[in-house]
Amino acid sequence: MSKPIPALGNPKNTIEILNKYKFVFQKKFGQNFLIDEHVLSKIIRSAEITEDDFVVEIGPGIGTLTQYLAASAREVAAIEIDDALIPILKDTLSAYDNVTVIHEDVLKVDLCKLAEEKNGGKPIKVVANLPYYITTPIIMGLFENHVPVESITIMVQKEVADRMKTGPGSKDYGALSLAVQYYAKPELVANVPPNCFMPRPRVGSAVIRLTRHTEVPVEAEDEKLMFQIIRASFNQRRKTLVNGLGNAPELHIPKEMTTEVLEEMGLSASVRGEALTLAQFAELSNRILEKRKNA
Repeated sequence: MSKPIPALGNPKNTIEILNKYKFVFQKKFGQNFLIDEHVLSKIIRSAEITEDDFVVEIGPGIGTLTQYLAASAREVAAIEIDDALIPILKDTLSAYDNVTVIHEDVLKVDLCKLAEEKNGGKPIKVVANLPYYITTPIIMGLFENHVPVESITIMVQKEVADRMKTGPGSKDYGALSLAVQYYAKPELVANVPPNCFMPRPRVGSAVIRLTRHTEVPVEAEDEKLMFQIIRASFNQRRKTLVNGLGNAPELHIPKEMTTEVLEEMGLSASVRGEALTLAQFAELSNRILEKRKNA
């Protein structure tokens, strides 16, 4: 049986649904609903959704992108936190029998268990129009909890997309850039102007696709330590790496040790974290680990 054609990408239909349910936008949930059919189609294409896929959508809103996903995928699990949207989703998704709405905070959902139950533990695809305030915790949660993910295709604030894909030396480069690039290959799919949303956000957005690496690109003997070092080195961007690590209470790395390691790596003791590549951070953490063992 053929699936219904999505109707919610049309602004008129979106307004009708919002009026029907007297929906009030919640600032605390960062709600901006997509009203552009071209952008919606582009997300589906770039996420490479096929009839074999189980897709997790985070924050379906009124179900606009969900309709497009349901029309293309085998099955969709849409996770929505806002109580007011649950009856709307029941209505807008009633014609699709391959969607499950999970009324929960995504940060509390066991996505590994969901992938096991719905996809036999095989890698899933995650697609979302993410609220700006929660983008980083969601992305990092997916990676750090080792959810079996093949790709994550998301709409995010433009500057967050820039941070995810940039390299050393840029003002956007930071802990998020390194974490994303450690786990995945980021590709910018499209820039999306504010007029593609209702209500209009104050900033531009972008669709970015993160394709999970089959193997991480660098060898960090202690992944947790490497990320502690990365975070500490960017917590105080203006400080040198030696001072940044020396001031981080959770690390207990003497300044002399960092200076020594940097010299061994052919780097100046006055270098800042933003100058180091992911490979250099991995080497730095491995050498510090070695020195601790031998101390």
